[in-house]
Amino acid sequence: MTPPNQMIRVLVVDDSALMRKLIPQLLERDNSIHVIGTAMDGAFAIKKIDELKPDAITLDLEMPRMDGIETLRHIMRQNQVPVVVVSAHTREGANTTFKALHMGAFDFVAKPENVLAEGMSEIADELIAKIKAAVNSPFLRRPVPSAGKIYPKPARPSVIGPASKVVAIGISTGGPNSLEYMFSHLPADFPAAILVVQHMPAGFTETFANRLNEACALDVKEAQSGDLLSAGRVLICPGDRHMRVRRMPLGDVVVLSDDVKVNGHRPSVDVLFRSVAPEFGADAIGLLMTGMGEDGAEGLGVMKAAGALTIAQDEASSIVFGMPRAAIERGYAARVISLEALANTLIAQCGSARALLVKEPYPVRPAGHL
Repeated sequence: MTPPNQMIRVLVVDDSALMRKLIPQLLERDNSIHVIGTAMDGAFAIKKIDELKPDAITLDLEMPRMDGIETLRHIMRQNQVPVVVVSAHTREGANTTFKALHMGAFDFVAKPENVLAEGMSEIADELIAKIKAAVNSPFLRRPVPSAGKIYPKPARPSVIGPASKVVAIGISTGGPNSLEYMFSHLPADFPAAILVVQHMPAGFTETFANRLNEACALDVKEAQSGDLLSAGRVLICPGDRHMRVRRMPLGDVVVLSDDVKVNGHRPSVDVLFRSVAPEFGADAIGLLMTGMGEDGAEGLGVMKAAGALTIAQDEASSIVFGMPRAAIERGYAARVISLEALANTLIAQCGSARALLVKEPYPVRPAGHL
């Protein structure tokens, strides 16, 4: 963790000479960041890490000689320096990015389609914020617990039953691994529908949903307008869309839109929570998990006022405590619960008869206890 007012020293690793020029220019717009060097591939990067001892690294994944995945494996094993991936905006790039997150990369930023100076400027604030969060997060010393598939993946029934409740989840930095852990501990017959807003750009959420679907017994997919809210189904909001819910005579459905960003985000957690509150009231659970910023805090308050159970992930198990903290400090979270205890809590609240076989290493704590 970097002490306050101390310069953050960053190493930029990218095989593109243009990126090695533009990324340092973007980062040094912030007076607290200093780019101490660049490297054109992983082999050069490893030498410079040992020599320069950076506080954080931006890492391209598609490089010759030693690619980003092999470089990351070495960093996680030998150096333990926070890494923010700068990822290609392709399906192959998305798959590799999620592999990097699973291996220990802190977060990622997607390269814009226009990688000239004007296009790269669009990601400057995001990249700076994630580097700052990375160096101030204890995630390297307290990684998200790994999870195998606790329940087997069943053949899906031809008719999926209606949901007893709706669980609305908002999550950002640290989300992919945290959701995989939690969902792997939920059985296929989980009686509630789950809606997820994960801060993630377009082009990545379909791959994300597919990876979660393979990792757990639940039915996980990227949401489309008109998708039914069904028991045991998880709908992931697509990147660059907002997701709302609507109760219809033939079933409850999600509706996607391209409305303006809310709290600087599309998708926005607040949009989902504010939609779920009046439609489902006490038949809903709002869950705000690890992430930067305050998106979802006010929406969680709206859900609480409508009678929903509201939960925030605790600080000890959050990669970044920004979003849960904002809700807790405003009094909107009725319960504060560790990642390891969340699945058990949801099962208990939604009425599943199954019990988990894992122990809870952290206690459930009342709201207000930070």
